[in-house]
Amino acid sequence: MFLNDKELTDLTKRKRAKAQQRQLNAMGIQYKVRADGTLVVLHAHVERIFGGDEQNPRPRRTREPNWEALRHA
Repeated sequence: MFLNDKELTDLTKRKRAKAQQRQLNAMGIQYKVRADGTLVVLHAHVERIFGGDEQNPRPRRTREPNWEALRHA
């Protein structure tokens, strides 16, 4: 559910919470600050940001020309 301390350090390449906050802000990753100053980051949010969570991919809509109409033009 949440990144553990090692995952957060690996993601941000920072050890201190304030430095991690700056890095997460720069990457557009949402987080919450606990009362003790540590950060909470959802695994699912990180996966969405980096494209790893494709449970409900949005179908790509492509429109083909009406080839039949072009033949008779």
